[in-house]
Amino acid sequence: MTEGNFVDYVKMHVSSGKGGKGSAHLNREKYNAKGGPDGGDGGRGGHVIIRGNENLWTLLHLKFQRHIRAGHGGDGSSNRSTGSDGEDYIIEVPLGTVIRDTETNDILFEITEQGEEKIVAEGGKGGLGNWHFKSSTNQTPRYAQPGIPLEEKDITLELKVLADVGLVGFPNAGKSTLLSVMTAAKPKIADYEFTTLKPNLGIVKYRDYQTFIMADIPGIIEGAAEGKGLGYYFLRHIERNSVLLFLIPADAPDINKQYEILLDELRRYNPEMLDKDRMIAISKCDMLDDELKAELKQELDNTLPIPYLFISSVAQQGITTLKDKLWDMLN
Repeated sequence: MTEGNFVDYVKMHVSSGKGGKGSAHLNREKYNAKGGPDGGDGGRGGHVIIRGNENLWTLLHLKFQRHIRAGHGGDGSSNRSTGSDGEDYIIEVPLGTVIRDTETNDILFEITEQGEEKIVAEGGKGGLGNWHFKSSTNQTPRYAQPGIPLEEKDITLELKVLADVGLVGFPNAGKSTLLSVMTAAKPKIADYEFTTLKPNLGIVKYRDYQTFIMADIPGIIEGAAEGKGLGYYFLRHIERNSVLLFLIPADAPDINKQYEILLDELRRYNPEMLDKDRMIAISKCDMLDDELKAELKQELDNTLPIPYLFISSVAQQGITTLKDKLWDMLN
């Protein structure tokens, strides 16, 4: 999927259908002089429903749907005939979509399962016909209930990618290259910063036909909390990851300091991110000879607080070991 086709944020105005009004009809058949009230009920207005669809990966299909309207309920009629229910409007979204009230920014619900349905705007109930109101003291009621009005709401749909492993690193650390080597994904790769402008997903094939999903998000830079670079816009995509894989190039001036900067940015975004399992992959290690690698390993053993691994995506070094370690952490 191209970057322009990845849409993870959509605002729209939804309105349900109004309920049909009840009928105040009086029976007037030729051979039934005192037929009495027989007005039917109004039909229910249509709901606006959000439904999960595991075959969708983005909100692209909703990008230009700014106004959603469900059908109105039909009015009741004679002979106790109930009006037709309004047609529901179903919005299909990828799994991991969060629905918010745009005005309050409160989370209404989240769709996480295939076929899961939630009503975001409830259709108005139909009014009762006059036959409901007849009694021994009121045998000819000439009134009925109106239908309940429709419900209108501004909502925001936010997609949070459901992946097992999230790649975290500075721009140009080799995240896209690693994703292209470990999966069949084809992200944009170039020798300059911020080549990745949208999250990329890939399926990592493991032994015995087992798989797990890896997500590559645009690079974080120091000061992202203040909006530098791409800011925190895409960090919500790794909130659901089980494992965070920090990618730091071997030629970085200070590997431990870069890890601390990345960790601090995640902490400022959401402290709960630090509760996830973490691992560091030292990328671009094909540039190091055995002596330099031994010196670096001795230094990192004393400073890095979490497990680390030397890899090279271009030279295919350490990729199988990385898959094994990630699989063990996920299971």
